[in-house]
Amino acid sequence: MDKFIEDQLLPDSTFLTEIRADIDVISAFLKERCFQGAAHRVRVSRVVMGGSYDEHTALKGRSEANMVVFFNNLTRFEDQLKWRGEFLEEIPKHLCQLQQERHLKGKFEIQNSEQPNSRSLSFKLSSPELQQEMEFDVQPAYDVLHELRDNKHPEPQLYYQIYTQLIHECTTLEKEGDFSICFIELQQNFLEYRTPKLKNLIHLVKHWYQLCKEKLGKSLPPQYALELLTVYVWENSKEDYHETATAKRFRTILELIIDYQLLSIYWTWYYDFHPQEVSDYLNRQIQRDRPVILDPTDPTRNVAGSNLEGWDLLEDEAVCWMGFPCFEYPDASFVSTWDLSMRSVLSGSQTLKDRELKLDVHLSSCWEAPSDTA
Repeated sequence: MDKFIEDQLLPDSTFLTEIRADIDVISAFLKERCFQGAAHRVRVSRVVMGGSYDEHTALKGRSEANMVVFFNNLTRFEDQLKWRGEFLEEIPKHLCQLQQERHLKGKFEIQNSEQPNSRSLSFKLSSPELQQEMEFDVQPAYDVLHELRDNKHPEPQLYYQIYTQLIHECTTLEKEGDFSICFIELQQNFLEYRTPKLKNLIHLVKHWYQLCKEKLGKSLPPQYALELLTVYVWENSKEDYHETATAKRFRTILELIIDYQLLSIYWTWYYDFHPQEVSDYLNRQIQRDRPVILDPTDPTRNVAGSNLEGWDLLEDEAVCWMGFPCFEYPDASFVSTWDLSMRSVLSGSQTLKDRELKLDVHLSSCWEAPSDTA
C-alpha cells in the first residue's frame, strides 16, 4: 500500500509549483482590485489557501482546494452574511478580468455554479501537459483571527472570546457550522506538522472516497469527515513500523465507517470546556445523535453531517472492501485492525478529565507545531 500511495497518489511537484505561482498572482490581483474606489472601507485584507493545496493532501490528477478571501472592517460573523452577496458579485468581475489578461502559467477556467444562491464561486487551474488539475472554491470570510496572527502565544482569553462570540452568533442566527471557513488557518495547522506517514494515509483514504463517489454517483458525507477519522485512527493506534501498518490503519478506518452510528469524536486543541457558555454548548454537541465528528477548529460544525443515507452507502462499500485481497496475507488470513471501537470512540462523549484517550494541546499553543501523540 505504501508503494501504491507513492507511485499512484502523490501529486506532481512541478504542477504544484506552477499552482503556487499562479495563486500568488490571483491573490495579489484580488487584493489590489476588489472594491478599489468604492465609498465604503471594506477591502480584501488577505487571501489564505486551504484544503488540498499542497503535496501533503493533494491527489495526483485532480484535487480540490479552498481560497478564502478575508475582508477588513467586518466586526462580527453576521457581517459575513450581510456582505456575502456583494462579495460574490465583486470577486468574479476581477477573476474574469484576470482570465482575459492571461497572466497565469496554468490554464485558468471560471466554473459556473449549478446551485442558486451559492455561498461561493469556483475556478480551475490545470496543466494539460502534466494531466493535473485543481479546482478552487472561493469563499469570502470575516477575519475573526486577525488579532492572533502576529501573536505566537496569545492569551487563552482571546480564544474564549472568539468561540463565545461564534457560538452566540451561530445559535442566534441558526447558522451553526456556516463560519468554519473563518478558521481556515487553524485547520491548516491541525495537519501541517503531522508525520508524512499520516498524510500518506490521508491520500489513500481520499482516493478510496473518490472511488466510492465515482461508483455511487450520490451524495456522500463530506470528505473532510473521513480525513478527520483518519487523524483519529492515527492518534489512537500505537506506533507500528511493520510493512502492513498502513493496511492495518486503513482497515481500521473502514471498520469505524461500518460502525458510524457510534462515532462521537472531538478534539480540544483550540476550544475546550471553558468558559461556561462554550462548555454548555460543547456538551450539547457531543450528546447529539451519532455520528458526531466535530471540526477541531469550530465546535458548531458537525463534520459528519446528518446525511445518514450517505453514511449507509459508505458503510456498504466499507463492508465490501474489508474482504479485498489488498488486506489478505498469503495464508488467506486478513490484516488485523486496531481495537478503537465502542469504548475508544465513545470516550469523546465523556468530560475531558475522564477521557483516557485525550489530546491535550493548550489553547495558547495553537500557532505552534502540534504533536502527533494522543
